[in-house]
Amino acid sequence: MSENHVSGMEACAVSVLKRAVELDQGSRFQESLVCYQEGIQLLMDALKAVKDDSKKGHYREKIKGYMARAEQIKVHVNQLKEDGKYHEQIRIADDATGYGYEALFKPYISGALTEVWVQDPYIRHIHQLYNFVRFCEMLLKAPCKVKQIHLLTSRDEVDSGQQTNALEELKQSLQTHRVSLDLQYSTTIHDREIRFDNGWIIKIGRGLDYFKKHQGRFSIGYCEYDLRQCHETTVDIFHTKHTKMHNDE
Repeated sequence: MSENHVSGMEACAVSVLKRAVELDQGSRFQESLVCYQEGIQLLMDALKAVKDDSKKGHYREKIKGYMARAEQIKVHVNQLKEDGKYHEQIRIADDATGYGYEALFKPYISGALTEVWVQDPYIRHIHQLYNFVRFCEMLLKAPCKVKQIHLLTSRDEVDSGQQTNALEELKQSLQTHRVSLDLQYSTTIHDREIRFDNGWIIKIGRGLDYFKKHQGRFSIGYCEYDLRQCHETTVDIFHTKHTKMHNDE
């Protein structure tokens, strides 16, 4: 393996681990844990490729230190979960990018995830319906085995036909992927909340509709939400052993 390739792997690892430390210092522990794990793996790959003994020793020391910190975070997070005190907050700034659904939800998706509850009163208009489709696609692509998705939303009083038809089409489409979609409507819901049956609860101030309108159908960010500018919003993450929606409890 060429020196350039090794240095490229090292630069990648440094970038990911720098982000891990920033998240760690900001008490965004679950996110930092994901970055530490990714960065450690990149350093381990670089260690296997490097030939210089002094560099090998340097990599081993770095890996040892980062692994120790990742283990400390894991213990801390597990204790907070056990005590029911886990709370993490992400503030998405106006015009910020990098907050596509995969990026935002990745730290909270695990192989144990099989059921998801979405409570969002505004899955009505065409762009909001597309947002929900993208959210479902993200779950299907994620390293989990989601079998059931529940959506509690409110009816579009202006054009309920478009909303009903779109969600029924999505329901049929999800069935071909062996995922059932449970649709329920309410006239009184206001809060926005997403619950995973692995215990994570994600509350986004604007629900799934936190992206700004695209600049045009052929502009960057039209297809890739990580590159789409966001509205200012706050994301609160909790962990609980009770994962059903309030109206089901």
